[in-house]
Amino acid sequence: MAEAAAVPAPAPATVAFVTGASRGIGRSVALALAADGLAVGLLARDGDALAAVTAEITDAGGTAAWAVADVGDHAAVRDAVAHLHAELGVPGLLVNNAGRVDGEVPLWEADPTVWAGVVSANLLGSFHVSREVLALMVAAGGGRSVDIVSGAGARDWDVASAYTATKAGQLRLVGHVHEAGFDRGLRSFGIAPGTVRTDMTTSMALHAGRTDFTPVERTTEMIAAIARGELDDWSGRYLRVTHDSPASLAEHGSPEGQARRFGVLPWGDDDPNASETLVPARR
Repeated sequence: MAEAAAVPAPAPATVAFVTGASRGIGRSVALALAADGLAVGLLARDGDALAAVTAEITDAGGTAAWAVADVGDHAAVRDAVAHLHAELGVPGLLVNNAGRVDGEVPLWEADPTVWAGVVSANLLGSFHVSREVLALMVAAGGGRSVDIVSGAGARDWDVASAYTATKAGQLRLVGHVHEAGFDRGLRSFGIAPGTVRTDMTTSMALHAGRTDFTPVERTTEMIAAIARGELDDWSGRYLRVTHDSPASLAEHGSPEGQARRFGVLPWGDDDPNASETLVPARR
């Protein structure tokens, strides 16, 4: 039986759904996308804050809708996505931004309840929202998804074991969506935003007294370029806005092989984990 033809690359997004959109990076992303002319669906736990962000967008002439849900609750996510879909239509862009961080202690001192909460928000949350939204995208012919990840998920760290594990898990989901969805019109990206000044980062002892925060505009610029389809060659890969920009990625050209893919470093060319023996990338 002949294989089905690959679906063409998706059109630039006109509708975006953003989780964790009531404050911090998510709020900034929602406002920036609305300023670019996208209709934006906002999802978070704080209805009052969501209503305020929505009013900010509509007062500026944009289009937005909001829905309350804890991303760790699949039923609540399903209902929220259905509401936003009814209000705005099928999204061409999903931004999984909602997340939490655990205590800055080694694993054996971690609070199990806090640890489970971080897994629920970061990893299960990304799955729950992606499960509902990507199904809509596939049925409509494709779309793009962004997971807000972290450099802490791409390297070993001696604290916040739940945060690092879940951010690594999100990077693996980015690769999964690329491999499973590329021929169905999906493109996926993991973006590390650097250390942005937010309630979460300023609450951490690691950043006490810090003054050199990463401008959130670097993240919003990257996501806006993804929404327009300008970075599709980087689908399935890890992007870090402290070192990458739409301009630098365009200048670099298409990445090759396993570059910026999440995996195990090989021990020599004959190591069975060498990049040539991994599942080949779609692109």
